[in-house]
Amino acid sequence: MTHPDQVAQLVARDEIRQLAYRYAAALEARDVDAMADLFSPDARFGEFGDGPEALRRLMTASIDGCLFTVILVANHLIDFDGDGRAHGQVWAHCFAQTEADGFVEQLIRYDDRYERRDGRWLFSHRRHRLWYGLGHPESPLRQPAANWPVSQIGVGDLPLSDDVFYAWWAGRP
Repeated sequence: MTHPDQVAQLVARDEIRQLAYRYAAALEARDVDAMADLFSPDARFGEFGDGPEALRRLMTASIDGCLFTVILVANHLIDFDGDGRAHGQVWAHCFAQTEADGFVEQLIRYDDRYERRDGRWLFSHRRHRLWYGLGHPESPLRQPAANWPVSQIGVGDLPLSDDVFYAWWAGRP
């Protein structure tokens, strides 16, 4: 591989890694449109159908009742399959506060396929592979505010700045 090809491949890897980070950020923000922008226009979403509207239906159903979601992304492996195509896997550690299940922790492996369209790398397929999901009997998000830096114990300012989360938190027993 020549030097310009190696540089192009490094740039492509970085662009693909950004997909996983932006996916996590879109979930945290409950931004279904930002998530739809990460997928190929003809990506398939099972019973929800194909394309951006199908993803919007899937993700709206998925995040409905979710008060808080944070996904930490790690161990992203990417292999190129040829011009404009790649596949990979990425691990994610998810923490979520849901109405139905309470505080949930998950370890997930995503098996991904990527494609370059109109100068951008996008997900062409993303398979969520659950390693485990664990419901916690006590939510760490039901604590009083931490008031950092005075106290490091309690709920921090980040979730409290979200109106949906704050309304739930303020009504805690």
